[in-house]
Amino acid sequence: MENRVKDKIGRGELALGTYVSFTDPQIVEIIGLAGFDAAFIDMEHTGFDLPLIQQMIVAADLVGITSMVRVPDNDAKLILRLLDMGAQGIIIPHVDGVEGAKEAVVAVRYPPLGERGGAGGTRAARFGTVSWDDHVRESNENILLSVMTEDEKALDEVEEIAALDGVDLVAIGPTDLSQAIGATGPSDPRMMEKVREIADAVKGVGKAKLQIPIGHAALPLNARDLVELGVGYTHVAPAPPSVLLNDMRRRVAEIRGEIGSPGREASLSQARRSATFRGITASLSTDEILAKGRDALERGSGDPYNFQKWYVQIDDKRVGVKWLVSQITGVPVGDFITTEARRFLDTLGMEYHSS
Repeated sequence: MENRVKDKIGRGELALGTYVSFTDPQIVEIIGLAGFDAAFIDMEHTGFDLPLIQQMIVAADLVGITSMVRVPDNDAKLILRLLDMGAQGIIIPHVDGVEGAKEAVVAVRYPPLGERGGAGGTRAARFGTVSWDDHVRESNENILLSVMTEDEKALDEVEEIAALDGVDLVAIGPTDLSQAIGATGPSDPRMMEKVREIADAVKGVGKAKLQIPIGHAALPLNARDLVELGVGYTHVAPAPPSVLLNDMRRRVAEIRGEIGSPGREASLSQARRSATFRGITASLSTDEILAKGRDALERGSGDPYNFQKWYVQIDDKRVGVKWLVSQITGVPVGDFITTEARRFLDTLGMEYHSS
């Protein structure tokens, strides 16, 4: 079966995938119908179980997109079960340097490239309706393997990893990468320096391609940036729950506006709540909090984009929760931790997100 992502990478194009998130295989079909090339099925940060994932893989096949499954770790037995279900892509997080990448190849590829176990009656082998030789050949040619270089050892050995036969993508996880190199946020120059260093190493080898998410809060790159870096595959945010919530809110606001009724959402956004932070009490509505944030952005106050995970959406910008709380209270960003800032915003009823 054709692997849409691998085909696009082979033609030098940028393949697009997006997050499944919902525990419903129908979202995979919707992702395909929307025009994406892949459905990103994450086992590392979700509670998805194997029967559900198998249904998602089937749904991906129905709409002709690649099922990209991120496993929790480099577990050959779990990888085998996913491949036998028909998964077309395996993403392995926190690969343990070049040795870990070699282990991944061994798990994903049949001999002579690897040591994947064989069973002729699996779904991947079309329940025995294709010859074993054809199944082995097609699997080794079409299955896509992505290894995530997020830790110091893998970063040091990225060139050797990119040179391995059987590795298709060298992936960067921006949040984990920033932690590994001690970067303080997306504006820290060390972040892009390291990304360019990795990109140059991978391009210099000339075999594998890069995998970097688009528009990530810790690494806000656009499509042109990714193409220049040599990226072959990207996860596209926001995830479906955010898309659905934001569109529902927009539609409700449009209808309320047509009939001149503010509605529940508007009433809540205008309601003031009180909270105390480091001895400073603030009584603000969420509308007023956003207004303060906009004003601070216009004044160029502080570094709103210096954050690794937690942010508030202000119009088309993501700003750090610590920065926003500092603008509200006047307490310097360095004098408190993110947990305190989140608790303060919770009390005020201000919505924030994680990247």
